[in-house]
Amino acid sequence: MAGPGPGPGPYRATRLWNEVTRSFRAGMPLRRHRQRLRSHGSCFTAAEAADWLHQVLRSNSSFGPDVTRQQTVQLLRKFLKNHVIEDVKGRWGAENLEDNGALYRFPPTSPLKPLPSPPRENLENLSGDKGKLFKVPSSSRRGLKKQELLQSVENIARPKGDVAEEKKEGTLQRREISQEYVQETWRNIIQIHLQTILGLPSLEEVLQPAQIIPEFVMYNMSNTSKHGVVILQDKAEDLPHWVLSAMKCLAYWPRNKDMSQDTYSGFERDVFRTVADYFLSLPEPLLTFEYYELFVNVLDLLQPHLERVAVEALQICCLLLPPPRRRKLQLLLRMISRISGNVDMPRLHDAMGTRTLLIQTFSRCVLRCAEEEDLDELLSTRLLSFLMDHQQEIFQVPAHLQVAVQDHLEYMKKAQCKQEKEEICAILPTYSYCKQITPQEFEEQKVSTSQAAVAELLENIIKDKNLSVKEKKKKLKQFQKEYPHIYGSRFPRTQSEAQLLDNKPTLKQPMLSLRKPKFLSLRY
Repeated sequence: MAGPGPGPGPYRATRLWNEVTRSFRAGMPLRRHRQRLRSHGSCFTAAEAADWLHQVLRSNSSFGPDVTRQQTVQLLRKFLKNHVIEDVKGRWGAENLEDNGALYRFPPTSPLKPLPSPPRENLENLSGDKGKLFKVPSSSRRGLKKQELLQSVENIARPKGDVAEEKKEGTLQRREISQEYVQETWRNIIQIHLQTILGLPSLEEVLQPAQIIPEFVMYNMSNTSKHGVVILQDKAEDLPHWVLSAMKCLAYWPRNKDMSQDTYSGFERDVFRTVADYFLSLPEPLLTFEYYELFVNVLDLLQPHLERVAVEALQICCLLLPPPRRRKLQLLLRMISRISGNVDMPRLHDAMGTRTLLIQTFSRCVLRCAEEEDLDELLSTRLLSFLMDHQQEIFQVPAHLQVAVQDHLEYMKKAQCKQEKEEICAILPTYSYCKQITPQEFEEQKVSTSQAAVAELLENIIKDKNLSVKEKKKKLKQFQKEYPHIYGSRFPRTQSEAQLLDNKPTLKQPMLSLRKPKFLSLRY
């Protein structure tokens, strides 16, 4: 189970639970153990199960390296409660498993959680809504013919001059765009973007159209401070003043510590506990119950080669939040990101690192299901870890979304039809996103890209006219030592290097030739 887990789609948390159950049952090593003078075959200790499962969870992108051993033990307790495992006496149903040498085994069959099937009326409503995408309201209720649909596509690509000519002829009539249609455009474009990014054939059971409130999206995009934090008009919906003061104290520690008041040992821990107690007391997580399935699906994208795609998805998802929720989430993430990277912050826990403490404390405040899910804690931990590391990018306003809406509305303002009661259908332009690739393809692309950059460096050394031949030789020798394969492909023969560098051998001046003089013999 070292891969990305089940793909995106409805009920992903349940499908992920079933996959973890199957992987644990298939991969957990079993052997014979002795306990109290009795021998038990095909079993394992709780500590052995925690060792194996902890390593598997940390290597899976759906959970990530921030999974703690305590969380792994908690998951084993869920396994015992749901009869995924049982003790060697056949007992199960409680959550009394501890990280020790107690013996457990697998039952003959481990139950899998059933996936609920959506009601048929939902499917019919969904198919009906698809047909209504981007149609201008009209008194006419008849459907579009195929020729009319093709004509609308041609209208999009038609040059502006042609439209102007038709306007001059007076055969076309401008339509008014209502506020309801503007909101519907926002709703439909957000659906298309999310469906494309998540790679889903449909957002059914993941996000319903009614869950997209255009007023929230537009407010979150336009009412922000210079740091990108949402500004609320109604201050009663904001964080209490004492909570904001406590968060600022921790975020800017020790710079923002009020030195006029006496502090004591452990003061920062008490302030942290005050902030944590407030967020833990909220009746609903900051990402709200209704968007649980949507954010759980985004977890499938939290892989190194899909990081950019995950950020784009979370940008749009976080725009759907009610403004007070979005503001609280932003301020919380900014605080915990600063605390996590603050080397001057004293330890907030004796036995736990600061980052781990922050994630474990606030994960349930960010994401959880209305009906308690067995994997809630692990999934919320993974999501909060990614939000912490990328909060600045995620809360940037996605300009491409606003441009897509403006372009579509601009087209609709210019769109004309010959009959006043005729419906027209505006076809959206397609949007390209980062293509999802496998980890193997990611590694291959990484190697090929690096090799191309190194080869370009070699060419720059060769073509650099400011380097003397001696300096070039020196650099080429160093390059050959570091990258012999790339150098060998560029200079397959030693003569090729000399020819490229115009390394013509210089002829030495002949030394003065002193020959022995020939003496003529005096003898006759």
